[in-house]
Amino acid sequence: MYKIFFSFKLLYILIIQMFYPAFICAQVADTTYTSSTDTIECAKKENSSKAVTIIGTTVPLLMITYGIISLENPALINLDYNTQYELNEDNYLLHNKIDDFLQFSPAAAAFGMNLLGVKSKHKLSDMLILYALSNALETGIVRTGKTIIPRSRPDVAVLNSFPSGHAASAFIAAEFLHQEYGYLSVWISIGGYTMATLIGASRIFNDRHWVSDVIAGAGIGILSTKVIYWTYPYLKKIFGKKESNQLQSFIYPAYSNSALCLTISHHF
Repeated sequence: MYKIFFSFKLLYILIIQMFYPAFICAQVADTTYTSSTDTIECAKKENSSKAVTIIGTTVPLLMITYGIISLENPALINLDYNTQYELNEDNYLLHNKIDDFLQFSPAAAAFGMNLLGVKSKHKLSDMLILYALSNALETGIVRTGKTIIPRSRPDVAVLNSFPSGHAASAFIAAEFLHQEYGYLSVWISIGGYTMATLIGASRIFNDRHWVSDVIAGAGIGILSTKVIYWTYPYLKKIFGKKESNQLQSFIYPAYSNSALCLTISHHF
């Protein structure tokens, strides 16, 4: 059982090291921004923003790198196999289907809070676009990985195990909730990431993915969302409407026939 403990501890440490320092930096940035407008305070805010960017980029990349290295590294391959063996041997009663139903729950919470009047970082139309673009980027990366990396799933000989799409979707939703409502309380972000971690763990318990598949998928989901949030202001400048009478349009995600799709809406 120590291998199981080590595997989940590794996933937990990677996630906590990614987002907890970012919360602290973000709180510092907010404090410096509202407390003073002089040059020193602005410099502190800029340094805090750089720290958030560095942390937000480095750790998801490390998670993805870990997953890629695990494809060929004997020690990590053995860790994957031994963890899966022990889970199937000792915890077969923990098999469940929550990963199919709850992978989008942190995002649903974010949209629900917005509809209930809780102020989010962006307005609802922007939230829809941000979430859709994050999923579009993640889907492209995950499908490419599944196509070019022939890795068998633990339960079947289908060569599309790496990386975990469910984990990527769950961590997109968690990072999305953090981006929109993390400023209210650190516990909102922790709640979202806890749910995403449970989804990732469920994929392992259900014998659908190796530990390294889930870690890589989580990294892809987090990084995809962060990249979209970083680039969105520039995308709005490029593609945003320039005149009040121009056509307005936005893209939002929909779930149909067991698949995530994108819907384009036009307002005349």
